[in-house]
Amino acid sequence: MSDLLFSNSNTVVTDDYGMLSSWVGNDCCRWERVMCDGVTGNVESLHLRADFGTYLLSEKMGTSLRELRHIKYLDLSGNLFRGNRIPEFIGSLKQLTYLNLSNAYFSGIIPHNIGNLSNLKNLDLRSFPGNRYYDQLIAHDTNWISGLSSLEHIDLSAVNLTGLKILDVVLYMAPSVKVLSLSYCGLLIDDRGLLRNLSTALSNIKHLDLSGNIFTGELPHFFQNMTSLQFLDLSSSPLGVASNFANLLSMIPSLLLELHLSHCSLDETHLSHILHNLTTLSNIQYLDLSQNGLTGSIPESLRKLKMLQVLDLSFNDLNNSIPESIGQLSKLRSLDVSSNHLEGEIYESHFANLSLLKEFNVGSNSKLTLNVSHEWLPPFQLIRIDLSSCKIGNGFPPWLRNQRKLHRLALSNTTISGPLPTWLRKMPIIPFMDLSHNNLNGPLTNLPNGVANVDEEDFYERVLYLQNNTFNESIPRSLCKRKDLVYLDLSKNQLIGIIPKCFKNLQNLKFLRLSSNGLSGIIPSFIGHFSILESLNLNDNNFSGELPIELWNLSELWVLDLGDNAFCGKIPEWIGEKIKLLQVFRLHKNNFTGGIPQSLCTNINLQILDVAHNNLIGTIPHCLGELQGMRNSHSLVFFGDGTEEGLVQVMKGSSLEYNTWSIVTNMDLSSNKLVGDIPVELTTLQGLLGLNLSNNHLSGGIPDHIGNMTALFSLDLSGNNLGGLIPSSISALTFLSHLNLSNNNLSGRIPTGNQLQTLIDPSIYDGNKHLCGAPLPKNCSNPNDPTITPNKKYEAAHEPNKVWFYMDIIYGSATGFWGVTVVLILKKRWRHKLFMFAEESMDKIHVAIMVRVNKMRRGRGAM
Repeated sequence: MSDLLFSNSNTVVTDDYGMLSSWVGNDCCRWERVMCDGVTGNVESLHLRADFGTYLLSEKMGTSLRELRHIKYLDLSGNLFRGNRIPEFIGSLKQLTYLNLSNAYFSGIIPHNIGNLSNLKNLDLRSFPGNRYYDQLIAHDTNWISGLSSLEHIDLSAVNLTGLKILDVVLYMAPSVKVLSLSYCGLLIDDRGLLRNLSTALSNIKHLDLSGNIFTGELPHFFQNMTSLQFLDLSSSPLGVASNFANLLSMIPSLLLELHLSHCSLDETHLSHILHNLTTLSNIQYLDLSQNGLTGSIPESLRKLKMLQVLDLSFNDLNNSIPESIGQLSKLRSLDVSSNHLEGEIYESHFANLSLLKEFNVGSNSKLTLNVSHEWLPPFQLIRIDLSSCKIGNGFPPWLRNQRKLHRLALSNTTISGPLPTWLRKMPIIPFMDLSHNNLNGPLTNLPNGVANVDEEDFYERVLYLQNNTFNESIPRSLCKRKDLVYLDLSKNQLIGIIPKCFKNLQNLKFLRLSSNGLSGIIPSFIGHFSILESLNLNDNNFSGELPIELWNLSELWVLDLGDNAFCGKIPEWIGEKIKLLQVFRLHKNNFTGGIPQSLCTNINLQILDVAHNNLIGTIPHCLGELQGMRNSHSLVFFGDGTEEGLVQVMKGSSLEYNTWSIVTNMDLSSNKLVGDIPVELTTLQGLLGLNLSNNHLSGGIPDHIGNMTALFSLDLSGNNLGGLIPSSISALTFLSHLNLSNNNLSGRIPTGNQLQTLIDPSIYDGNKHLCGAPLPKNCSNPNDPTITPNKKYEAAHEPNKVWFYMDIIYGSATGFWGVTVVLILKKRWRHKLFMFAEESMDKIHVAIMVRVNKMRRGRGAM
């Protein structure tokens, strides 16, 4: 039956997740997601909205759907139709009152015959903004909307309406429309002719979303007749360029309940100027002014917004203290003033009447201090709290003891110290808990261990961040109860012992970071069964043994960091054969033997390869030049919410820690026993920032095309047996800030020019006795210098030619002189003519000189 509804002879629907598993037998009215009329048995509704993680896949919507002529409700949202067009026959389903094809990856022109659906009340064709995989839906005109005479709700968000104006859409709308969503459509929005012709249509709109579009003209007049408006979203639109923005706010109707103005380019606008006008909006319940660069203080006048439930002022440049009058907003449920420059103290009085408060976020205000007594009992039950980078001090906050409904607790970098309190163990499990970057110590046994009071659909991020503290003892078995965990970071503590066997229960882990502790033992084989693991960081511990073969099952792995341990054995070939997505592979400072496996070359996304300080032998694989991840520049990739990599790399001659490793490309094969030439193929890695091949037994020369590695800013080839000249192309490395070629057998003149002019430390070239030129004191022009520079080599090679050149000149001169002399002796007439010519020439010169002298004398006499 699924084939009948969703395919034709050329296409087949794919139901990998069992959405249609109940569709068996002939009575379709018994199937899940299908509703029929109780009398006629006609199919009236198909509820095929994709659930979280489950969807249908089809090349096309099957033409058999046109047979459902009595259908009133059709929802195919969230499924994958692979960029195919919305079929024309949709316009023939004239009984439809609800049509939802949103986020189903349709593309192409919206068929005009959708305008035939005169009974339609709800039309949702919205798409994901910035979809990179398929083209957008397009509407070159919107006159088809005029046929939707019953329409109440229309959502065309992210449909390509580029070139159209708001007038082109509203002109055709029925007066019954109450909800209009046109976000990120590329619309030009102005008020010319709009109010004069359509004041009736506008007066009925209750929900208007114009976010992500382009405003032109003056804004206030556009909204003055929207007397029913309750919801307005102008986010991500450049309102800062519009004249008199404060007047816009004063013109918004007083019935407005929800106002979204985030990311509107209001840079350096004073917050008090905006809120002064908003105080007339006595019914406002939701106010979002985040990400605008607003300045000034949070004004006392805020207390006038008595109905306010949600206030978001995050990511601005607000300063000074939070006014205590904010505690008078008795209906406030969410307050977010994070990522500003607020300072001062928050007292209990700030929360005096906030009994309904569920979300409180003041994070990333480093000069803000929470100053409440140990005996304080808050009047609220928070669901989410973020105090990160504020100051708390005095141990773990005791007032959290009665907060029993927490979904998110973020206390990172808050200067709290001491052990975790025993009462914390009896708290319900908090799905997202971040206590990182503090001075907490003692065992982890007091982590919340009670029954969580959140449903699966309520919270998707299951996180425990405890890094950068001084927790000690072993990893407790109680942590194994957190089967829901996706992110677990225990790095940079003082934990000891082995990885508990019960960790095998943590099958939902994507990120496991146990680095920089004192853990020991082998890598348990069950880690190879964490099938969705993306990052495994076990570096800087005391682990030993060989890598378990089960790790080859980690096909989703991006980061594998096992550096600074005591692992041994050969680097397995399956690293490249099975783990194809690997971007970071770090085995730094272990006891690995054997060669560098050729299979690593198949990890085309690899951008950090660090196998330094091992006992590797053999040659450098030439195919490493095929690593596309080191050829290209990289965009920043973030993992999760606030995660950090903490990846250590030797760059510029010292160990540096990169928390945004995705913009770093580095190859470090140093301190091994590698032999042979430096493969010329490595010079094709034009995106590589660091190359370290030092302290091996490499021979041959530096590749002539080293200058092609234009992104290099750190190059270390020291401590090898490299010989020959330093290629002149090395001067083309204009970003080079660290260079070490010491302790080799290089010879000749040191190249100059460009960035090399700034690298004036002679130690760069130490231990190469046949090198000369700046910055070494050895001068290449010294004739006693046994080293022959390239110029001297040229001169030496051509020295015999110079001798013969001068011999030719002498021989030619002698031949010419004696040839003329002999002829004059033997030929009397020629001799006579020559002497007569010479005598006549002398006479002419004498006469000319005498004439000139007489003229000069006459000139002086006249004076």
